[in-house]
Amino acid sequence: MNRYTPLDFSELHTYSLHGRHSKVTVDNFARPLRPGATIGDYLAALPQQFLGVDFPELVARLAAIHKAGRPIVVGMGAHVIKVGLNPILIDLMERGIITGLALNGAGIVHDTEVAMVGRTSEEVEQVLGAGAFGAAKETGEEINAAINQGAAKGLGLGAALGDYLLARNFPNNHVSLLATARRLDIPLTVHVAIGTDIIHIHPSASGAAIGQTSHDDFRLFCAMVADLEGGAYLNLGSAVLLPEVFLKAITVVRNLGHKVERFVTANFDFIRHYRPMTNVVNRPTMSGGKGYNITGHHELMIPLLAAALVDRIANG
Repeated sequence: MNRYTPLDFSELHTYSLHGRHSKVTVDNFARPLRPGATIGDYLAALPQQFLGVDFPELVARLAAIHKAGRPIVVGMGAHVIKVGLNPILIDLMERGIITGLALNGAGIVHDTEVAMVGRTSEEVEQVLGAGAFGAAKETGEEINAAINQGAAKGLGLGAALGDYLLARNFPNNHVSLLATARRLDIPLTVHVAIGTDIIHIHPSASGAAIGQTSHDDFRLFCAMVADLEGGAYLNLGSAVLLPEVFLKAITVVRNLGHKVERFVTANFDFIRHYRPMTNVVNRPTMSGGKGYNITGHHELMIPLLAAALVDRIANG
């Protein structure tokens, strides 16, 4: 026989709802948009909860940073390029809003292929079985030639590729981050892990040249991070490599005596990862900055950020 009997709730103590503090009120609710609403109207109509608060706040902070003449540096993974967002980022570069970029090794592969032929991203499943994945002749030859030439000239990897693309006058240089950054004299660094990128399997690859140019770029990236006081660092879609690079750069510049304490960071990705949250959003801003984590698809959230930021800068 069951030794428990149901509890009697008849003497439960209650209180008045009218006197209770509540986290959500109708004043916080979203407002429907009318036809013809602006991006500013959209932000103002968001519910005052979670990202409905954080996203407009981030936009306002970034606009203030730009107006104060402080840097906004973007580190990004290759997926941002693959979903077609180069024109959005290039517009922010042209406007002087993005002041520096950092890519991983896959980023230069997709960006260069776009510049050369206007398309990128192969169907891995279709070619992996035959051992043909990453074996595109022109991709390996052109990128490795740029890196090898850059190493001989003492250039960093990003500058070397930017110069190479401009010299070759490829038909789609206007949608290349590498070519645009070099044309606008915006620092763009490339951070490589040997073996992660298809160009490393090509006969023209030089480990010495890749290592030299990428290490030069790490030192340049550290110079950008040393200037981040009062600025912002945005991590767009890099789950591991660039968050690790950013954390190492932070410790280098602080070790060398640079004050980098009060600045804004933000991570944009479609799932939450440990390293961006820890190494970009939380740890670097503990001494007085503010970090944001924005979860959503790149092809939606990054154009939204750009549009909102341009509007805020123009309209205050």
